[in-house]
Amino acid sequence: MSKKTDKPDLDAEKVSPENTNTPTEAPPANTPEADKIDIDFSHGLAGFLASNNISIGFTSYQTGRLYLVGHGADGKLALHEAVYPQAMGVIGDGDRIYLGTLTQIVRMENVLATSQRANEIHDKVYVPRNMQTTGNIDIHELGIKENGKIVFVNTRYSCLCEPSVTHSFKPVWKPEFISKLAAEDRCHLNGLAMVDGHPKYVTAVCRSDVVDGWRDRRHDGGVIIDVDSNEIMAEGLSMPHSPRVHDGRLWVLNSGSGELGWINPTDRAFTPIAFFPGFLRGLAFHNDHAFVTLSKPRHGRFEGLALDDKLREKDADAWCGVQIVSLANGDVAQWLRFDGAITELFDICVLPGVQNPITLGPQSAEIRDFLTIEDPQWQRDRH
Repeated sequence: MSKKTDKPDLDAEKVSPENTNTPTEAPPANTPEADKIDIDFSHGLAGFLASNNISIGFTSYQTGRLYLVGHGADGKLALHEAVYPQAMGVIGDGDRIYLGTLTQIVRMENVLATSQRANEIHDKVYVPRNMQTTGNIDIHELGIKENGKIVFVNTRYSCLCEPSVTHSFKPVWKPEFISKLAAEDRCHLNGLAMVDGHPKYVTAVCRSDVVDGWRDRRHDGGVIIDVDSNEIMAEGLSMPHSPRVHDGRLWVLNSGSGELGWINPTDRAFTPIAFFPGFLRGLAFHNDHAFVTLSKPRHGRFEGLALDDKLREKDADAWCGVQIVSLANGDVAQWLRFDGAITELFDICVLPGVQNPITLGPQSAEIRDFLTIEDPQWQRDRH
């Protein structure tokens, strides 16, 4: 069973402060862009999020949006967006969200105390408080190291990086087959798996060491690389993305075939558990479910892969949206689908303990007057 929203509130930037430092929400505005987007979702999605006490965040670099999806006290789905140019990798929790954009890494902080609510319904308001400028290096996925530093995939330069105080980035690792750092996107390094606060695995479309070489190896050149040992953990994949370690297994999206699966540690073969009608990028887990973002294949880039044949076999069209699948059997538990102006999504994260979040875009008019004050030291000393 599906349900279509009645003009859902897609404008998360209609937030203004009160004297109490608790923000409120003004009536949403229907923009031309929003009118071109239809959103459908499974009947039980709001209840699923509520029963698991989670919300989700996902990105669309195509339209430059960060979406936050939660659940209201009325049992309805709550969806909000903010504008960030080329929104890509996203990670977060109840306190903070990090987002990679066209030229920056953005740190957003939740400004609400546990007992506060914005407009009586939002339990989290994420506000951008730091924007580290990197320039256009095609930031893909992000990770948080044990020491709190950010590590990210620099796809344009085929390496892992940390932010630099003075420069665009600080390289910390590159694949052994990459002979030099060059702005050439040689292997299309894209995905990052963190283990115990350290970067552990990355995905690349191939092992090419020439400019844009990955485009010629999309069908079966994909690899997963162990960052510590530089060992190839799996190969023969089709445009792999989003490696993750969950419940002791190394999971990956074999995007060119539209499959989620795990790598068998014995023979290092890819074992699929579910097929999705779309090009896959973005993977998160919560308990026994996987959250995956789907995109419609882009002309000239993602076409001509096994995914096309599988869609024809199943007499299906490609999706743009999110599907939540059971790890026990690969069945779709819940879903959300976009139609219209938006055709591609990128990354996704689960926000545990978050009910109905909202965020402010850095270029919004509202953020100019949205002011909150940290308790001064003399007030903290009294308590």
